[in-house]
Amino acid sequence: MEIVSSIVTSAAEYTISTIKNHIKYLCNHENQVRTLKNQVESLKDARERVQHSVDAAMGNGEEIEHDVDKWLTTVNKKISEEVEKVIQDEEKAKKKCFLGLCPSFWTRYKLSMEAEKEAKAVAELLKQSKFDKVSYRAAPQGIMVACVKGFEAFESRTMVFNGIMEALKDPSINIIGVHGMGGVGKTSLVKEVASQVKEGKLIDSVVIVTVTQTLDVEKIQNQVADLLRLKFEEQSRVGRALRLRERLQKEKKILVVLDDIWERLDLEEVGIPFGNEHEGCKILLTSRDLNVLSSGMGTQKNFAVSLLNEEEAWDLFKKMAGDYVESCDLQPTAMEVAKKCAGLPIAIATVARALRNKRLFEWKNALRELRTPSSTSFTEITEDVYSPIELSYNYLENEKVKLTFLLCSLMGHDGFVEYLLHYIMGLGFFHGVNTIEEARYKILTVVSKLKASCLLLDSYNDERFDIHDVVRDVAISIASRDNRMFVLRDGDVLKEWPDQEIMKNCSVIFLSSPNISELPDELECSHLSFFFMNNEGSVNIPANFFRGTERLKVLHLARMQFQSLPVSINLLTNLQTLRLNGCALEDITIIGKLKKLEILSLAGSDIKALPREIAQLTRLSLLDLRHCTELKIIPPDILSNLSKLEELILEDSFVQWEDEVLGSDRRNASLEELKHLSHLTTLYAYIPNAQIIPECLFSETLDRYKIFIGNGAWKRFAKYECSRTLRFNLDTSIYLDHGVKILLKKTEDLYLDQLKGIKNVVAELHNGEDFPHLKKLHIQNGLEVQYIATENTQFSQLQSMTLQDLPQLIGFSSEEKTSSTSQQEQGNTSTKPLFNKQIVFPQLTSLRLSSIKTQRIWHNQLSETYCFCLPNLKTIIIEGCHYLQHLLFPSVARNLVHLEQLEMVNCKCLREIIFTGEITEQQEDLICFPQLNSLKIKNLPNLIKCCSGNYNIGFPSLKVLQIEHCPKLQEFISETKMEGKYESSIQALFNEKAAVPRLERMTLSHLRNVKKMFHDQLLAGSFGKLEEMNVECCDELLALFPSNVFGVLQSLKTLRVERCDSLEQMFEVGVGGLNIKETHAVDSQLMELYIYNLPKLKHVWNKDPQGSLTFRNLRKVRVMSCESLKNLFPASIAKDLPQIEDLTISSCGVEEIVSAGEGLEQPVRFKFPQMSSLQLTRLRKLKCFYPGQRTIVWPMFKKLTTDCSTLIKMLASERLRIHDELEFTKGQSLFLDEEV
Repeated sequence: MEIVSSIVTSAAEYTISTIKNHIKYLCNHENQVRTLKNQVESLKDARERVQHSVDAAMGNGEEIEHDVDKWLTTVNKKISEEVEKVIQDEEKAKKKCFLGLCPSFWTRYKLSMEAEKEAKAVAELLKQSKFDKVSYRAAPQGIMVACVKGFEAFESRTMVFNGIMEALKDPSINIIGVHGMGGVGKTSLVKEVASQVKEGKLIDSVVIVTVTQTLDVEKIQNQVADLLRLKFEEQSRVGRALRLRERLQKEKKILVVLDDIWERLDLEEVGIPFGNEHEGCKILLTSRDLNVLSSGMGTQKNFAVSLLNEEEAWDLFKKMAGDYVESCDLQPTAMEVAKKCAGLPIAIATVARALRNKRLFEWKNALRELRTPSSTSFTEITEDVYSPIELSYNYLENEKVKLTFLLCSLMGHDGFVEYLLHYIMGLGFFHGVNTIEEARYKILTVVSKLKASCLLLDSYNDERFDIHDVVRDVAISIASRDNRMFVLRDGDVLKEWPDQEIMKNCSVIFLSSPNISELPDELECSHLSFFFMNNEGSVNIPANFFRGTERLKVLHLARMQFQSLPVSINLLTNLQTLRLNGCALEDITIIGKLKKLEILSLAGSDIKALPREIAQLTRLSLLDLRHCTELKIIPPDILSNLSKLEELILEDSFVQWEDEVLGSDRRNASLEELKHLSHLTTLYAYIPNAQIIPECLFSETLDRYKIFIGNGAWKRFAKYECSRTLRFNLDTSIYLDHGVKILLKKTEDLYLDQLKGIKNVVAELHNGEDFPHLKKLHIQNGLEVQYIATENTQFSQLQSMTLQDLPQLIGFSSEEKTSSTSQQEQGNTSTKPLFNKQIVFPQLTSLRLSSIKTQRIWHNQLSETYCFCLPNLKTIIIEGCHYLQHLLFPSVARNLVHLEQLEMVNCKCLREIIFTGEITEQQEDLICFPQLNSLKIKNLPNLIKCCSGNYNIGFPSLKVLQIEHCPKLQEFISETKMEGKYESSIQALFNEKAAVPRLERMTLSHLRNVKKMFHDQLLAGSFGKLEEMNVECCDELLALFPSNVFGVLQSLKTLRVERCDSLEQMFEVGVGGLNIKETHAVDSQLMELYIYNLPKLKHVWNKDPQGSLTFRNLRKVRVMSCESLKNLFPASIAKDLPQIEDLTISSCGVEEIVSAGEGLEQPVRFKFPQMSSLQLTRLRKLKCFYPGQRTIVWPMFKKLTTDCSTLIKMLASERLRIHDELEFTKGQSLFLDEEV
């Protein structure tokens, strides 16, 4: 009865509870719906916030995170479909039944339940809306090709494009040419080819270089090196070529595009390998001249790029001008204008953009001008091409912009905006511009407009501009015709100076490295305002040369030699800009008479002392002395007299500043003089002695500066991206009252070295204030530094940070003791993380820590109220941090979604990279580094594993893996063994959890605890793209490739194994009970195999794979110092080596090169159609090539090198015919005929 009673009681309670729930739904349906509506409004607000962030990110060219995109889709669906349905059902619930006398209880009950359900779903979506980051920038894959502008996939272009692509796939073709007239679209086409081959994985890396009409080998070398991130240390051209060749040969598949070749270029002189020297290097050339390609460069296949046909031209024209050109009244005229562009893409683009949104009468006027071109004689340009570009020029907004464009055309490729600034200021083009900075902004605006009009192009950085050759030719023709400009370009030959009648009305003379024998004694050009001459030859400027040029405003002489300047220069009383760049200068005192001079540049000259007469140039606003490395003397009071000076450039120049002591005589300038320059806005200077800096030296007016203070590695200025750079190298405290504090607030690049007596850098240097503009921070050699910043300091723009040799560093920011800080951390500073939860670096992309004593870098848990401190981090380099035991916690690792490069070097105590020992996380067990492409782990003597715990670590983008000198490392990704699960006696470095699907290059060295390299079963796709593998000094390694992982060899091209003392076999064929004949056949892509110093190696292949594994691509094999090796190839592999060219075996115990085969038809036929070189040395046990009956065919065999006496017996047994003149002496070559 008690049991029955208990059951009844429980049933009653359950029934009552259920009834209560039902009643609740009936009574609270209005509250449930109201809650849902409120939640939906909040969700809509959240959706709008996220969408704003998404729109802004997409506007910046960023990729949207998958979870964000998925969330937005879910929210839209939830609001538009499911929630709206519930709200609509509310109206039904208000209706009554039984003639309107009773509410509809069932409808309200159902509505209440649905509303509660949807409210919970909406609440969950609201919780998910707090994204740390909605987007990311796609990481570059190797050497990238910029987005191709101007390429249109017309039929005429597609045929050429496809032909080039097929040629690139042909292994027998290395050099391809593309030719056509200037402006026809060759460059756009080859850039599109480069983009597609990179995207389609046909080529690994692409380098695009513009050669131009003036062949400059060193410039080409520099461009290639820049794109490959190679820095030359060699000074000679030959040395640089050798270095460049070595670097290019490291790229397995590379496309080198040499654009705009005008004459034969010696690729060997540049350092570009091709043909047999590097078969993976494809070269794509463009030129206007087919003969240059076929005869000069030896192209194997050429493709012509022709003009667009009428239909293609009209389609391009419409795209550039806008669809409105198809209106009934405008279309006939527009089509006629398009026809006059003659199918030339550059002409179509410039004319169409110039006439975009113009009215009909303007179109008709343009057509009239195109039908009656004003120029009839110019080189290499037809009138049909000339006229459209001239029209674009005519449509520039005013004469000043036109003149600016013409000056740009004279400057040519990769012109400096800064030079243009000097010219235009000297010519006085812009009225109402009062300062250099205002002029700079004005010129940048004009250059931007010229680029938008297609008359100028972007160059490789923002400080330069470029111009299309055809546009430049037309511009120079216009300049010569209409603006009385006399122009000689690089290489032009001038046999005699033009007669006086031609020259007297010239306003501009531009002589850019022409071949001139001599200049006239006197230049009678009374209207001349601009003169430029660049000449490295022996041409002298006569003393009276400038006598008839009193109106000259700009004079630029480059790379010339002057014992003294021509005396007639003192007559140039209107001269405002004088540039003597790269000149050999001795006496320049005459410059002091140029009273109107505003801009003076002696950049790159060898001047040793600045003459006192410079002080008379009281109107000077810019003095450029950069790279004047011989300048030792600037006499006192010169600089202080230049009271209007706005920009003083002493980059890599004068450093002999003297202290201004009352009553003492000085030989040189003092820093005190700079305080008299009240207009100074730009200062590039190096001050070795900080003690002589006067108080209040630097003021608020400084807007652009590169200031180095203190002795150290400041001998030469490097190239800096930041316009405000401040560097200290001090062994004494910094004196902030010298104006340094003013500069700190605006600094973009801050480098601090040898900070003596400073414990908190920001607190003591900057009173803990923010650095709102700081982009780069480098701090090193601070023996007493404990903190970098205060708790509240903000680094909102910081992109790069290096902390090096700071032995007392406790943390990045000092913080008060709070309840959130554990008592252990408060008592022991060594356990504190370097970065706490509150420090945020929203823009930081690069972090380098070197010789820091911290045990932890990050806090073990992310703050719930702060975003992750390093959301955009791309590079982490940790070196010499000997107290560091682990690098990342899982919560930190999961947030490194943009990380591209990770290096850990020389950290003695580092035991694991991702540590979970003190963490109890309830999150997913997957940690992924989606953008990581390079991982370097080196000299970590205590590293045991990369990650503890049962985590799956993903590296979907990893391309380069380097693990060296980690003697305790056993597993790359550790695997937690489940209870009862069989545990192999030998752990593999790479087990089934290793996810590296894109890995291309791997180096494993000095891993003395690794006995097995690969697990028998790898994760699907892992190592499938591995092309290069180096294994060295893994003393316990027994075998390399189990048979189950032969799929790794499908992409592997280079394998190098050396000094692994225990290695007995490399390829384990048919192990684990597998039947060789039943295994899936693998065609290895291996091309080069190097086996060195393996004393216990018995077999390269432990048994004959009998077709399950082939090496048909193998070309080079070198085996040395393998005393236990009895033979090299199994018979089935040796029978199928169609590509092998070079075989070297030395200092081995080899008795036979090919082992005996089973079940082979006798005699066995070995054919090596490409074998040309065989080197067999120090093989004392060698008996024969193959122990059974055989036939050997090697038709290309040319060279046999040996010192082995038994080889003679082997040759006799193989019945090889030998030329009579051969000698069997050590190191001699033997040339053999084919065996029949």
